Amino acid sequence: ADHVFQLLKIKIKIFMDLTVISPLLSSSVLISYSHTYNSELKRSPLSIVTALVDKIDMRQHVIYPDCDIKFTGHVTWVGKSSIEAKIHMSQYRDGAYASVLDATFVMVARDPGNKRAAFVNPLTPEGPEEERLLQEGEANKSRRVELSTASLLKVAPTQEERTVVHGLFLNTLDTNTVSFRSRILPPNSVWMEDAKLKGLEICHPQERNIFNRIFGGFLMRKAYELGWANACSYGGCRPSLVAVDDILFQKPVEIGSLLMLSSQVCYTQGTYVQVRVHSEVFDPLTRQHNTTNIFHFTFTSDRDVPNIMPKTYGGEPVQTGNS
Repeated sequence: ADHVFQLLKIKIKIFMDLTVISPLLSSSVLISYSHTYNSELKRSPLSIVTALVDKIDMRQHVIYPDCDIKFTGHVTWVGKSSIEAKIHMSQYRDGAYASVLDATFVMVARDPGNKRAAFVNPLTPEGPEEERLLQEGEANKSRRVELSTASLLKVAPTQEERTVVHGLFLNTLDTNTVSFRSRILPPNSVWMEDAKLKGLEICHPQERNIFNRIFGGFLMRKAYELGWANACSYGGCRPSLVAVDDILFQKPVEIGSLLMLSSQVCYTQGTYVQVRVHSEVFDPLTRQHNTTNIFHFTFTSDRDVPNIMPKTYGGEPVQTGNS
């Protein structure tokens, strides 16, 4: 964890919470290049790409557009070719820097020559604090592996999940007809199929990265804006971001692609709204759709929101979080 860096204070205008995602991603890439720096070459010999946004936790709901922002971070764990980097963002206000958000990214090293995975420098912790961070990184890796095997496409629902699904079904069953096709919407509730919002983006060259692919920060920002708009229309007020869960970059997005975004309110509790945004690329020549990302955003409102209710079995696993 020797490669600790601190970016210069910068002033940036922030119109929505996650317009800071581009500097967040840039910071994680910068620290990964710092970790793989070669003193003889005076640069890193590797290419670094974003594999996963592990977590983004908001500490404050308001980011001021006229106050200095500072990013700090360090490498917390490395594998053979992967690097986990933690980024902390703070903002100067009332004479001191206050925490705004914490983010964890997983980067992957590639050999620029053959585009294959490349080995990265090992990480040697110094002191109890770095030991703790390294242990947290190991735990994060184990959690990611466990979650990757929990998809309904691979395993059946657990007993607890089956109980939740059955309870949702019984709560909407028409007792007069006792039919699977006859469902009744409970009071202060919305059917899941009626809480959707879609969007389309044409991926222009100005949004490209150094690999001539669409920058991941642009994809995240567009997904966030759609998810925020869906949560706003669902709750009837302007929501605030609370957290961003795992974002896996499954496939790169080429310049000129038609990026199709579909948002879905999938869970609610009190003032909280969780929105799932599915991102896919449509190829007009082959008529094929390829998933690039799945985003999960958690928002909070200043009032209680309606309960979201699945009407089909396909919607129920989404609400239980096993999609």
